[in-house]
Amino acid sequence: MSDLRKSVLGLHHKRSMPPTFGNNKPNYTPLKWQDYFENEEYITTPSGQHHIYKKGSKGPIIFCLHGGGYNGLTWSLFTKEIYANIECQVIAVDFRGHGNTKTDNDGDLSLETLTEDIATIANILGERENTSMVLVGHSMGGAIAVNASYKINNLVGLCVIDVVEGTALDALSSMQSILRGRPSYFKTIPHAIQWCYKGGQCHNLEAARVSMPGQIVNVKTGKLGSDEWEDFDKMDGTNLTNLPSSELRASEFTLTEVDEDDGKKETEGQTEGKPPLPQGKKFKVPKTTPDEVDGPQYTWRIDLSKTETYWQHWFQGLSVKFLGTKIPKILILANIHGLDTKLTVGQMQGKFQLQVLAKTGHAVQEDQPHQVAEILSIYLVKQKCAETKAGFTMPLHPNTCC
Repeated sequence: MSDLRKSVLGLHHKRSMPPTFGNNKPNYTPLKWQDYFENEEYITTPSGQHHIYKKGSKGPIIFCLHGGGYNGLTWSLFTKEIYANIECQVIAVDFRGHGNTKTDNDGDLSLETLTEDIATIANILGERENTSMVLVGHSMGGAIAVNASYKINNLVGLCVIDVVEGTALDALSSMQSILRGRPSYFKTIPHAIQWCYKGGQCHNLEAARVSMPGQIVNVKTGKLGSDEWEDFDKMDGTNLTNLPSSELRASEFTLTEVDEDDGKKETEGQTEGKPPLPQGKKFKVPKTTPDEVDGPQYTWRIDLSKTETYWQHWFQGLSVKFLGTKIPKILILANIHGLDTKLTVGQMQGKFQLQVLAKTGHAVQEDQPHQVAEILSIYLVKQKCAETKAGFTMPLHPNTCC
């Protein structure tokens, strides 16, 4: 859940420059998941049908767990990058209550239930493919990855991305207010992508174009946005009004920034490089209902506000459990200041490798997929967990820490 706090109140960063066309407007047209993964399938467990995206057929499995509210498509760009570096299979799962996964109780997001889901799926995949596995988890998914690491056979590596116990627990008190500040509905998929990018949830437009459709559903059909890919070519994401992020109203359900000092709107140039929603501002969300909007509408696949009862338990004891795993592990953070005392001591003792990537938001694997894939590729090759592919050169002096 700290993903929402940092995407809204986030760090100073520099976004990737969005692709533009002759009219100098960014392209918010959605991208198909097939451009990044080879196929999708369902893994059957006693609790239901768990949806995965997959790429590759040999080498260790890189099993990717997304954060709260995301789905497997948050790993799209990372998958493309790491698959080019090392011999591997990349599998990205949708947690229950997310994406296309359907279980007997989609509302049960307790630590124990999610852990059991992931351990069961991982062991099924490991046995089926007869290979080793590396677990990679972002935010909430990182907490589940740590917990599940004790129950997975043939696990040879663990990578946790931008979640530590202390900062995650500290962020929980503000989560409900931040969730209320998000738009409830989007007029079209391109409008949702525009909000995702300009509102600061993701700072890489390509990543937003492929992952955001997997986070929303059509309110009329209940179909996941990413499953409407056959219609993507008909969607024009280049004709949306190019408003500054402080005045993003293209979908009629986005945030309006109000300056407490003089009420003046910021210009596009002034907002570049700043946190999307700085502290010290007030924000309001239009209270429009889907019935008041023409055409198809989309809403969030999961109502995160209803999962509050599970938040604290996800992260309690995370540092001790992370340090207690015996497998090689790496922690990738967007901010060195998030490291708590236990992890600081553990890192000094060499119990895990630490990497800090500056100028990124919370969804590090989306904002900087090349860097994350390179870090993990180098680490796995050095740990003899994977082999390099032709064209990927191991650096002589890699940056191993902050």
